[in-house]
Amino acid sequence: MTAAMKKDVDARLETFRTGSCQEGQDSGEGIELNVSFSFLVTSGDILGVRLTTVDRSAAADGLATKSYWYDGAAQQYRPSAGLIADGSRDDFVAAVEKALGNREGVTADSLDSSLGDREYRDTYLDDMSFTSDGGLKVDFDRDTVGVAAAGRISVTLPEATVTPFLSDFGGRAQRQTVDPDGKLDLGATDTSTQTVTAQPDPGTDSTDCSEVKCIALTFDDGPAVPYTGTLLKYLAQYKARATFFVVGQNVALHPEVVRAEAQSGHEVGDHSWNHPVLTNLSSAQVRSQLDRTNAAIKAATGKEPTLFRPPYGAIDGKVRAVTSLSPALWTMDTEDWKYPDAAKVAQSVISTAKRNDVILIHDIHPTSVAAVPEILRTLTAQGYHFVTVSHLRATL
Repeated sequence: MTAAMKKDVDARLETFRTGSCQEGQDSGEGIELNVSFSFLVTSGDILGVRLTTVDRSAAADGLATKSYWYDGAAQQYRPSAGLIADGSRDDFVAAVEKALGNREGVTADSLDSSLGDREYRDTYLDDMSFTSDGGLKVDFDRDTVGVAAAGRISVTLPEATVTPFLSDFGGRAQRQTVDPDGKLDLGATDTSTQTVTAQPDPGTDSTDCSEVKCIALTFDDGPAVPYTGTLLKYLAQYKARATFFVVGQNVALHPEVVRAEAQSGHEVGDHSWNHPVLTNLSSAQVRSQLDRTNAAIKAATGKEPTLFRPPYGAIDGKVRAVTSLSPALWTMDTEDWKYPDAAKVAQSVISTAKRNDVILIHDIHPTSVAAVPEILRTLTAQGYHFVTVSHLRATL
């Protein structure tokens, strides 16, 4: 299942790069590829995940979705079409076509081109999920079963209609969605997990940045296992403090890592829920992005953040108005996402660092984390002190 998801994400990434990141072109502010996830069901021996892709370089809203399923009993990945029994596929498609028949923008030709060919129709039935009352919702991306102007189209077949069409796996997925048992057992034989241990807290920071040379190292987009745990060990070796601007959905997955960050004496800041360009969102959407992440951070650490870093540095009056958090940008960007080379990342910091810099790095890249020991060793020898962003601001 993971391999299938990675294959699809890599393909979307390549399409995005080809279309909007041509060499010598300026893609423009607000161009982004954002892939986020949500769980459809995590119960019994069933796991369902939906990936939502927003490609701001694409036509219209650039929104696409796809669902992935895992059968713990068989220990096999199942595409959405696997919810339907092989012998019932034709009848199921007929029921979907009937439900689509009266939709504005849906034509006989568009239905025939997408669902009429048995060999290819499963590629269009790639996002299916159950509703809380047992119905089956089928989502279609723009320009698949209807004309492009009709946008995304979805239909829901009620429980009574869809149940006879379900495979054994589909039936179990339906039952676990309607009445989840709260336990998830996918049949794994190795249940070991990597743990991230908090490092010794260096205690109260008495550094006066008005008197000595200070630098604030900041790490975006995590937490990431195991890289963030390794980074905490590097920082502890030099009693260096840092600020982690975390993505909410990653906090929800790895609260123990964020807890270790805070317990190790570092600052944790808000970096939105799933890293969109906040200036492209409505005020309500911006508030949701930040509030959800604040809540996840508080749940993990017991303390709400005071800082936020807008993804891509995109901030305006609307974004500022919806939050009491203080925005924290940077003075030096390593652009480490461009250069997967630890030595190059380290040199970019060492060669340009100056007093009171706020340096942007990402702890989701192993090469960036690998660059940190050389940064700490060299700059410590040059007399720099590593402090959090809030401490830097408070002592200048």
